[in-house]
Amino acid sequence: MKYDWILFDADETIFNFDAFAGMRLMFERLGVDFTRDDYAEYQLVNKPLWVDYQDGKITAAQLKQIRFEGWAEKLDTTPLVLNSAFLDAMADICTLLPGARELMDALSGKAKLGIITNGFTELQAIRLARTDMTHYFDHVVISEEVGIAKPDEGIFSHAMTLMGNPCKTRVLMVGDNPHSDVLGGLNFGIETCWLNTQGQEKPQGIEPHYEVNSLQQLQQILIA
Repeated sequence: MKYDWILFDADETIFNFDAFAGMRLMFERLGVDFTRDDYAEYQLVNKPLWVDYQDGKITAAQLKQIRFEGWAEKLDTTPLVLNSAFLDAMADICTLLPGARELMDALSGKAKLGIITNGFTELQAIRLARTDMTHYFDHVVISEEVGIAKPDEGIFSHAMTLMGNPCKTRVLMVGDNPHSDVLGGLNFGIETCWLNTQGQEKPQGIEPHYEVNSLQQLQQILIA
């Protein structure tokens, strides 16, 4: 095995993250019919906030607050209540990406495994527990807890400290986001794999060491 450590993103790398389905379930529980148009409108607010969060311009707490302000006002509740309800719904619909468990089984004992995610603390442990995946990972590093989000080098540095500062050439970062996962890893000086399940075009200037379209393909490369 070429690597001593393999680090994974969480959303759309290990777990499916169908935000529309989660929102629909959350609002259904609140007696609201949430449509695709409602979701498109929500994303006009939500997407730029995630970019600002990754760029270090806002905190996790601000993101949680701002993204649900409009709906909180309509429903006479608070943004944080809605944020928690959304994360509960996402935990309830959580499923693994195809090949995730098989990949972790194949890597167990051959390399140590970790997670670096920009997702929220509230959701991570419960998803790992519900999918019986907790035991695979030595460390789960969450941006909300560290106070720094990918692609900032600080979160990778924090993870490496927890890992006992292994040689960077023996560490691989795997993720679906070419900016936060791949560019973040490259800038930190570790090897990267872009999980491109949607067949997206590679952004200019970002060159992962590997590009795969499935976790099965990644398994074939790593366990060659």
